[in-house]
Amino acid sequence: MSVYANGFVRVAGAVPVLTIAEPAANAARTVELMRRAADDGAALVVFPELGLCGYSIDDLFHQDALIDGCRDALSEIATASRGLRPLIVVGLPMVVGDGLFNCAAVIHDGEVLGIVPKSYLPNYREFYEQRFFSAARDAVPTTVTVAGKEVPFGADLIFEATDLPGFALHVEICEDGWVAIPPSTWAALGGATVLANLSGSPVTIGKESYRKNLCTGHSARTISAHVYVAAGYGESTTDLAWDGDALITENGSLLARSEQFATTDQVISADIDLDRLRQERMRMISLRDQAGDYSDRLKSLRRIGFSFGELSGDDDVLRRVVPRFPYVPADSADLDERCAEVRHIQVQGLAQRLRSTGIDKIVIGVSGGLDSTLALLVAVDTFDRLGLPRTNILGYTMPGFATGGATLRRSHILMNSLGVTGKEIDIRPSCEQMLADLDHPYSRGEKVYDVTFENVQAGERTSHLFRLANHHGAIVLGTGDLSELALGWCTYGVGDQMSHYNVNGSVPKTLIQHLIRWMISNSHHSAETTEVLAEILDDVISPELVPAGDDGKIQSTEDTVGPYELHDFFLYYVTRFGYRPTKVAYLARQAWGDRSRGPWSELLVEDKRNEYDTATIEHWLGIFLKRFMGNQFKRTAMPNGPKIGSGGSLSPRGDWRSPSDASARVWLDQLAGGSDRV
Repeated sequence: MSVYANGFVRVAGAVPVLTIAEPAANAARTVELMRRAADDGAALVVFPELGLCGYSIDDLFHQDALIDGCRDALSEIATASRGLRPLIVVGLPMVVGDGLFNCAAVIHDGEVLGIVPKSYLPNYREFYEQRFFSAARDAVPTTVTVAGKEVPFGADLIFEATDLPGFALHVEICEDGWVAIPPSTWAALGGATVLANLSGSPVTIGKESYRKNLCTGHSARTISAHVYVAAGYGESTTDLAWDGDALITENGSLLARSEQFATTDQVISADIDLDRLRQERMRMISLRDQAGDYSDRLKSLRRIGFSFGELSGDDDVLRRVVPRFPYVPADSADLDERCAEVRHIQVQGLAQRLRSTGIDKIVIGVSGGLDSTLALLVAVDTFDRLGLPRTNILGYTMPGFATGGATLRRSHILMNSLGVTGKEIDIRPSCEQMLADLDHPYSRGEKVYDVTFENVQAGERTSHLFRLANHHGAIVLGTGDLSELALGWCTYGVGDQMSHYNVNGSVPKTLIQHLIRWMISNSHHSAETTEVLAEILDDVISPELVPAGDDGKIQSTEDTVGPYELHDFFLYYVTRFGYRPTKVAYLARQAWGDRSRGPWSELLVEDKRNEYDTATIEHWLGIFLKRFMGNQFKRTAMPNGPKIGSGGSLSPRGDWRSPSDASARVWLDQLAGGSDRV
């Protein structure tokens, strides 16, 4: 199944070894790389500026023989492109009217679709382009004859695919992308989603990092994909050097980059997510507002339609990294930065809430599990930052009918080692009284462990915490996480869904696990605390509300609702990007279908590196959609808490707004009807 069936388009940047002032030789190299990219499934191949003759030929640009040779080379490339999928964008000098222009030719299936002249000609330091070329604004003609056919000419061209929704290409040349308002900015406001920049760009110290910042920043501001290709080996080194830098970026992210200073031909490729760009632009109302401000200019853009033709194939594996943990960077440096930032956001949120209320105590339930552990650690950091004694953190562990000895022990060690005030309240007597009041079968000696049995315990714990907060002049610190809120895996009202403030409400379970791993690896706490944190990570995630069965197996949350690592993946792509379930499943297969493909965080041990087949992914995605849509009412009434990350909040005040009575039917039908395309 082709990547194109799931809203992606494969684009390529090609850096051929150049032969100075020999258009025929350069055309042959261009055709070779063009065919290589076509065989690889690309829909767009971008070559360097003036790549048919060389950027560094100076006054040879004014030689008729060279100009004629470039025209012939263009015709050869156009002929060779017949029957191939991709758009080909090559650079050459062209005489139009009375001027010589630095141009990019856009070619497809044997035809030149349009010619784009360079708008801004650098004439400073090592650049002398105004000696040779005219700028786009100086052109009088709006068409040019190529191989006997009139084609559009101008910097205002957008090439739109009629059979690939969302693909609209704009082309500019080198300096055009370095000015304050690049021509591609107007094109992006006018609907262009893929921006190409053919560049000469001799290399100097520091330019490599500057190019990366320029390309990623421009793609972010314009919510677009950006393909940048600079001249490479073979350009004249009389006074300059060339590194053949090619970059493919998408909405601020670098997807692919060439090898710097290579002495052989290079083709890089990546798969652009057109759905992502469409979704982001649809959300960014400010982008549409600006388009409205300049609507007269944008309406004058010329659109050239074309058809790619057959887009099917067996290119099923994406040419981009799909992170298994979208909330957690795999790179250790990025992970360290992310974890530190999450910690600061949580701490500042709680610090401000205490400051604004004038309250200097909190009450927290400490279960010995992941969520309450992170909330307790955040509370400790907050009180240290505010200069408050840790003893003002009132931690309560409240064993119920299924509380294990290990978790109870861990909760006490955790509270003691952190220096907070720790106490134990056995909630079983009060729960037994409530079950008796309800005339529940358990009160008559029957082993009935239903939802009432579970929620009596969850509710009793929360009820105790709120009354303890009243008694001690404190606030209740919530511990429930984003993943549980998404699945509705929390007891509504008088239960773990409620608190005075919740620092974990925007933190998914997978990020909580990585935060604790990070704290262990960086020795944030004492050896005693660190040892307990490691035990907590290794234990089964369980609410411990139902006694172990005859086989001794304890209640497992993931056995009931599914793997949190999958659910966090689904949550991110459903809420952050609004993708169709079939695309979410496709992405999940790319990320989780093969444990040997793609990077893992070095903090995640080998036996925790899982993989899932398509049937498993689709099964749990169906469960996620049902639970997510069916539990909005819990999120509508969720407590205050800081938003942690993009796509990381389900608060109706901070990010996610949805009716509590919406049906999941359209999503489930789409998943079932399109599962054969995943």
